[in-house]
Amino acid sequence: MLLQLNIQNFAIVRSLDIDWQPGMTTITGETGAGKSIAIDALGLCLGDRATTNVVRPNCKKADLAATFETKKNKMARAWLKQHELVSEHDSECILRRVISAEGRSKSYINGSQVPLVQLKEIGQLLINIHGQHDHQLIVKANQQCRLLDNYANHLPLLSAVKHYAQQWNKLNKELEILQKSKQQREAEQQLIQYQVTELDEFSLQPDEFDTLEQDYKRHSNAQDLLDSTLSSLQILSENENFNILDSLRECSENINSIARVDNQLNDVAAILSNSLIQLDEANNDLQHYYQQLELDPQNYAIIEERYSTALQLAKKHQLSPENLVDFHSELKQKLASISGDETRINTIIEELEQTKLHYNESAAALSNSRQKSGKILSKLISKSMQELNMPHGQFFIAFDNSKKQDNDIINTHGTDTIMFQVSINPGQALEAMHKVASGGELSRISLAMQVILADKVVTPTLIFDEVDVGISGPTAAMVGKKLQQLSKNTQVICVTHLPQVACKGHQQLFVSKITDGELTETKVTELSESNRVKEIARLLAGDKISQHSLANAQELLAS
Repeated sequence: MLLQLNIQNFAIVRSLDIDWQPGMTTITGETGAGKSIAIDALGLCLGDRATTNVVRPNCKKADLAATFETKKNKMARAWLKQHELVSEHDSECILRRVISAEGRSKSYINGSQVPLVQLKEIGQLLINIHGQHDHQLIVKANQQCRLLDNYANHLPLLSAVKHYAQQWNKLNKELEILQKSKQQREAEQQLIQYQVTELDEFSLQPDEFDTLEQDYKRHSNAQDLLDSTLSSLQILSENENFNILDSLRECSENINSIARVDNQLNDVAAILSNSLIQLDEANNDLQHYYQQLELDPQNYAIIEERYSTALQLAKKHQLSPENLVDFHSELKQKLASISGDETRINTIIEELEQTKLHYNESAAALSNSRQKSGKILSKLISKSMQELNMPHGQFFIAFDNSKKQDNDIINTHGTDTIMFQVSINPGQALEAMHKVASGGELSRISLAMQVILADKVVTPTLIFDEVDVGISGPTAAMVGKKLQQLSKNTQVICVTHLPQVACKGHQQLFVSKITDGELTETKVTELSESNRVKEIARLLAGDKISQHSLANAQELLAS
């Protein structure tokens, strides 16, 4: 419940602290005194849009704070815990809004600065405000559907319908995109298929081009390789007149011999011995290479053709030959993806059928529940209308099911088209509300709905801001009685001009306006019992309060 509202430099309020009590609080005051100013300030604490003119003239900022008790509000406490915004006093929640004269705004929850959207989220769990213009909304079809769903607690059913509707729309958009690009995709598929087939036939393997290139170079230069190898072997070992190995061996033997006489030559002897070993190994390897080196024209032709083809394919696709294998792999993946799009189209069509089936099942369950709840709500509102001085009033929630057979109609609210119908006078047929009800009658019907629906709302505080406009006499007394009944389980705050409503409050606040000729200021005062009598009398008789009006006021309060 709402515990306290602190207002600083807001509109014509300089400074104001209001302590709120459980039960029903009524707010009264003279016309133009600003009876709704506390509600406006509270709305800003709950995330309403702020404008620059909300700041009191000649002030830098407006500072507004609302304190709520959340001990019994499990949903609010869970939200605060989830967002790590629990206060030091675990059961309290303080919403604060600071608005500068330039229009900038800062929002706080329990001292932590937060985005404005979080004020709105937590606000919906703490308080519910019904305004004097709500009756203008109930003639709209979407609002009528929302009111029925709120009454019937259709959130789980609505969530299921919304889920399948969104899934269907998402799949349908994907299918539309795939089908639109089908012709282009088929042309692309033909080209890629030709390219893949060509590369499949060539079938170049990873790292094969490097091997091809080496083989091609070796075969194309085979005669030079043979000649150079043979010449080198002659120099190293095969020339009988003179060769390096024989000469080095003789030199090494000579040095080894004299090194036994003078050990200073040991290092030279070792170097020559090692050189002889290395040259001997080189000679053996070169002989082996020469013996393996063959001039095979047929093999060379095969290598040359494959090497040339690799170069041509690389040039054709504008890449280096080393990248042909990766390019081939990418093309195959792209081809598979395009082929997969066709498979995806068939899959989407199947998924659409399944999703539509689930949607229809969920929408049917929602529709059935709406119709059952609609019958109950129709009777309750009809009874409430009759109690609110419309003795022949009848209320009926009509359903238009003509669109249910249209398979293309998929929306997040189900398949029902709902219309609130009323009959005010005997013999009058049920018609849409806006056609038969006057403004005052709409106000009463709206109030009847609000009182009934408010009993189903889980928020612990309900505010009625002059919802009794256009109501008087016995009707007003019944309105006051209904609001008082509602306050047994919920904190009710009601801004009113009706004495029959004001007298039902457990707490009554009086709004007054004072001025020094230059500045105007609004004040809110909690009325004592004696002052309540005077205020109720003023509401009954106007500014000239008589003993008779005082007696009537005492009688109203006593009742």
